[in-house]
Amino acid sequence: MTFLLLPKTSRRDWFKQGAALSLVAAGSLRAFAQPQTTLVLGDQAGGLRSLFEASRTLEGAPFAYRWANFQGAAPLFEAQRSAAVDTAMAGDLPVLAAAVGKTPLKIVATRVGKADSLGIVVQPDSPLRSVADLRGKTVIVSSARGSISQYQLYGALEEAGVPRSEVTVKFVLPTDAAAAFASKQIDAWAIFDPYYTIALQQGGRILRDGRGINTALGFITASEHSLADPAKRAAIVHFLDRLGRAGDWALANPEAYAQAYSQLTRLPIESSRIITARASVAGRPVSEADIVALQAVADRSARDGILPVRIDVRAITDTSVWKRAA
Repeated sequence: MTFLLLPKTSRRDWFKQGAALSLVAAGSLRAFAQPQTTLVLGDQAGGLRSLFEASRTLEGAPFAYRWANFQGAAPLFEAQRSAAVDTAMAGDLPVLAAAVGKTPLKIVATRVGKADSLGIVVQPDSPLRSVADLRGKTVIVSSARGSISQYQLYGALEEAGVPRSEVTVKFVLPTDAAAAFASKQIDAWAIFDPYYTIALQQGGRILRDGRGINTALGFITASEHSLADPAKRAAIVHFLDRLGRAGDWALANPEAYAQAYSQLTRLPIESSRIITARASVAGRPVSEADIVALQAVADRSARDGILPVRIDVRAITDTSVWKRAA
């Protein structure tokens, strides 16, 4: 498995900022009396784990579990493709990209966040003042092709009337890009939280955020192999029930959630409050409107060449797994 590790060249700077996300451990096995099965829960930058630990909604769960933490969606779905994790959480486009990559998954739950949790960031003294100024420039996108940041960048370029051919796009994983941005080696960076907030608090300036471009929808996926196992499928349903309760708790207790996130990730509480306030926490069953919204992203991504083929969202969604009581 690939876990969230900061490159050696960036550790000192990030530790100074309190952003030691690499210390979000994969998590030890939580054993309960005679557990029926064990789930490996895929996470990104400690976001899901902090939600559950703060809300304590996994306490007493009728299954054992451990966390597997990754710095971005690309390595997380690589783990799901190799059956190293049972569930994964990611934004809309990374889920579609994983499906293109033949990851055997099904979308089983929706999470709702805020579109201003990602954006294009430039240096504080940058001469770039608008997306139109990106003509002839290089933009770093995290974490890989098919990321929510790539979708946001392409949407911003279209909005500004800038042909994509006039912008050089390079893909770099978040922690490597964070180190390069902090040392002013990157002029423009398309990135998502928590790295987005960290960059801004280190002096970065927003060129364009995701509002009006991104759906702000995230999804929980389960591997088809796990869903085919009756014991694991039952455990996943229990997990999703507790996800819904955890989201309700976070919305009702924003400060406690921010404090727990800060403690787990070692990010400053000021950063944690911003990140958790716009995080995808509300968990619910996948609705018809969610499928339609995600299909629109799939269609546009195929049109724009972000994805090589069109994905049929309904074919990779299983609405029968979780039907949360009203």
